[in-house]
Amino acid sequence: MRVCHVITRLIVGGAQENTILSCEGLQQRGHDVTLVSGPTAGPEGSLLDRVRAAGYRYVEVPDLVRAVRPWRELRAWRELRALFRTLQPDLVHTHSSKAGILGRLAARDAATPVIVHTVHGMSFNRTQPWPVRTAYARLERHCARFTHRIVTVADALIAQSVAARICPPDRMETIYSGMETEQFDPSAHDRRQVRAAWGVGEDEIVVGTVARLFRRKGYEQLLPVMARAAVQNPRLRFVWVGDGAQRGVYEDELRRLGLAQCTRMTGLVPPANVPRLLAGFDILAHTSQWEGLPRVAVQSLLMAVPVVAFDIDGTPEVVRDGLTGRLIRLNRLDDFAAALLALAADRDLRCRMGAAGREFCQQRFDWREMVSRLEALYGRLLRTMHSPR
Repeated sequence: MRVCHVITRLIVGGAQENTILSCEGLQQRGHDVTLVSGPTAGPEGSLLDRVRAAGYRYVEVPDLVRAVRPWRELRAWRELRALFRTLQPDLVHTHSSKAGILGRLAARDAATPVIVHTVHGMSFNRTQPWPVRTAYARLERHCARFTHRIVTVADALIAQSVAARICPPDRMETIYSGMETEQFDPSAHDRRQVRAAWGVGEDEIVVGTVARLFRRKGYEQLLPVMARAAVQNPRLRFVWVGDGAQRGVYEDELRRLGLAQCTRMTGLVPPANVPRLLAGFDILAHTSQWEGLPRVAVQSLLMAVPVVAFDIDGTPEVVRDGLTGRLIRLNRLDDFAAALLALAADRDLRCRMGAAGREFCQQRFDWREMVSRLEALYGRLLRTMHSPR
């Protein structure tokens, strides 16, 4: 099969890692793969080096940018349409909001036989003003009319799409986002060494987070949670892995709340270093306000670290309340702090939840399973298009 994946940019992020693993896996299975993206820039880091070293075709479309720029969107649509007409792929598979809309419109206009789109997180969501939500919902409904299959990374996203009248459920399918599960091995890392680099002793409890330093990632909620929990348990230490445009704002708030001395900010780290850092955590705190499937929760559980998270979107499909961590009603900050404190006080409970989470995630979220299911889906769709009517 000639397959073309399209995504807006190749920053360090879950949708990007999912897309790259899909391209690598399909290429390894003998398919002709092209990955298309817009320019990659920003403090979130870049995955371009991995893409360029992978061996499949990579094309950058200069006008495919994340910000809303009407004239650039028109040019990007034209560039994508011309590219698809040249490449003549059997199937175009789009990812993310901007690339999902422009890529599908261009694929339709280039007469691409099969069009697939993955919803990594709803393009219209609770964090946006209603005019933005309304506009994106209308665009998604329009593009869904000529999309042969919409893939979601969690069952919750099918329910949300159906409720928003995007698409009937029989044209949607959940394929869980794949991880390189073999890289997440707790026994492969020296926990004491990792914690010593943060100045943390074995009798202290590390509550960590791994997320870009942006507002929708929930730091506005995490900061007061940290303040409440730290007052009650002075053994708590906090580690933030990631970087972003709001870093200075959050550093000021840490100082104002008296948390700067017990918080370590690692800055941006390569994805390959994340398992080693997770090995130093006792608990993952995930306060994101908008999710598809929280990849970092999967990765944390693969490292046998239990998770406390808000009960939103696809999170319950990873964090099983009372079994692999705790689910808290959205923005119930006192309850979130109480859950952290309960886990911090019970090492045996943390160990049980971590072990159960690792077992639960190892097969369900393996990247090879994801690629197998994508390949099977593509084959079914292409056979349907080529079969006599």
